[in-house]
Amino acid sequence: MSLLAILLGLLLIGCIPSTNRNPPVTYYQNVQPANLSAEITDAAKRLISVQPELAQYSPMIASTFVDINNLRASSTFGRISSELFASALSQAGIRMREVKMRDSLFVEEKLGELILTREVQRLNAAYSANSILMGTYAVGSNRVYISARVVNTKDSMVLATADLSLPLDNNLRAMLDEKGW
Repeated sequence: MSLLAILLGLLLIGCIPSTNRNPPVTYYQNVQPANLSAEITDAAKRLISVQPELAQYSPMIASTFVDINNLRASSTFGRISSELFASALSQAGIRMREVKMRDSLFVEEKLGELILTREVQRLNAAYSANSILMGTYAVGSNRVYISARVVNTKDSMVLATADLSLPLDNNLRAMLDEKGW
């Protein structure tokens, strides 16, 4: 009988709920969705605050923002980020020149430095642009980072920069061609 009582006791111990109340850690945590447009508008305002006379470098053209790990590649995210920055700068009084080209405004890596595929000065001559908006983005495990800058087409000097990071939600993952969770 005592053996039966011991076995029954051991079986009942397995039915006691665990005292560990911590939820299991998952790779993807629920995050507050990023308001990409609002975040980029704020970053564009910071870009202008760094160089209040940025309008004198108008007209400006916008290049596609590229993946920092592959400077010859972009994504929907890189294209819309560039478009949103251009829109915000235009709303702030910067004259933006519309240029839709495929490869000529991508940034490429050469000799350890970032340069435009076509020289900045040639873009100035071809499009009468005094500055170029360009940027890169990097994807982390739970955030995406954007670095934007405006470059003078006459001397290739950086006029202003702005950086931001956004929580990596399903919407951004879809634009980065990554699977959501």
